[in-house]
Amino acid sequence: MQADVVVIGAGASGLMCAMEAGKRGRSVLVLEHTERTGSKIRISGGGLCNFTNRNVSRENYISTNPHFTTSALSRFTPGDFISLIEKHKIKYHEREGGQLFCNESAQEIIDMLQAECQKASVKFVMRCKISKVEKAERFFVATNRGVFETGSLVIATGGLAAPKVGATNFGYLTAKQFGLKVTPLKPALTPLLFSPKDQEIFGSLSGISMKAAVSYGAKEFMGSVLFTHKGLSGPAILQISSYWDERGDITLDLLPGIDTHTMLLEKRGSRMLLGTLLDQHLPARFAKKWCDLHFESKPLNQYSPRELHAVAAALHHWRIRPARTDGFSKAEVTLGGVDTNELSSKTMESKKVQGLYFLGEVVDVTGQLGGYNLHWAWASGYAAGQYV
Repeated sequence: MQADVVVIGAGASGLMCAMEAGKRGRSVLVLEHTERTGSKIRISGGGLCNFTNRNVSRENYISTNPHFTTSALSRFTPGDFISLIEKHKIKYHEREGGQLFCNESAQEIIDMLQAECQKASVKFVMRCKISKVEKAERFFVATNRGVFETGSLVIATGGLAAPKVGATNFGYLTAKQFGLKVTPLKPALTPLLFSPKDQEIFGSLSGISMKAAVSYGAKEFMGSVLFTHKGLSGPAILQISSYWDERGDITLDLLPGIDTHTMLLEKRGSRMLLGTLLDQHLPARFAKKWCDLHFESKPLNQYSPRELHAVAAALHHWRIRPARTDGFSKAEVTLGGVDTNELSSKTMESKKVQGLYFLGEVVDVTGQLGGYNLHWAWASGYAAGQYV
């Protein structure tokens, strides 16, 4: 069986590439090892699909080559994807930080992409297990559904995150097979786990959520922090997990935007307990635990100015050292991937192997939380779709 283009992977980047190539009159075949298309799209945004962000820029991505994303992002913008969903009459809404979500369901995005693929005469082979990929003058893909021959082979198989919906290491193995470098892989946008000692201390706080500014090195993210029975989660923690290198403490500003030192000095004449004051700004169970660990919760009029300064500093710089991330099973994306120095930023084609393309999460481009990873899938898929 032959096609001008064979796309391996029916996720976000693969579907976008397939429909764009089909629009150019190319015969396109998509091979997918699961029984459904768009598995990670379906679970994105809690089922509502955070399909892009109005504020996309290369600063929202992590890569060993920070300039690699510039070309693709400039040619397929958030406005381009918004135009596409508006054409399909999909209703959407905007949340904090420019995040855009479907009103009804992520399935609407999948249906839209499938409709565009159908219109472009793209064909699909589902439950297609690949046993071998070879290249002579053309590529040959051996599967349980037959052997497929093509001049353009697109690897859009995603990363290692979310194995329950079909994530595999196929893309990385294929890159290495053809001599392309793969940068180190690690879970990203994932919860962070306590050390055994900290789990014993903080495990009882499971379910507590609070707003904080979480930092590691020069990176800082403001957002919700959620205590679980085994660690920390929530948007701010997921964001910092992509930058944490498993060696140092993360720092939490527990009262962001508040001049805590001034607040404490103003209350210095009060007989109010420190814990009672903190209850007004932090969850009560956490405030009590924090005071038990750091400062005796005595009346504020019993603290010296020096002690109040120390209390304020500790509240704005609460340090904790996670033991590790929660792994690929809980990660939203994979950090690292096919080295961008191996690929054309214009076409996503391998510089070493003509006709071989890599898209989306399998590439060493990782977005921050907020619709950026799906937008990279759209942009890289679109870029390749113009050339395959």
